[in-house]
Amino acid sequence: MSSRACPDWPQLMELTPELQFRHYTVAEVQLPVDAFVQLAGLSPDVVAVCCDLDAHVFNPEHTDPRIVEALRGTHWIDVREVAHG
Repeated sequence: MSSRACPDWPQLMELTPELQFRHYTVAEVQLPVDAFVQLAGLSPDVVAVCCDLDAHVFNPEHTDPRIVEALRGTHWIDVREVAHG
């Protein structure tokens, strides 16, 4: 699986030091079905998600807005909610 460290990792480490954010393709993330069906037309090979895969926490600043919207209401959490929760 190819992944890349998020260029904003220093700021993200200040918010959530226990998480490691990387950039992934849509296919690598394996989005929940209810989110995936909302993304018709989005190539699975596009690097469009910045997240910690194990924790299911995403960074909306570096995630395609369509994916951010599709993840609302799923078990995935916005990093801002984790940092302030």
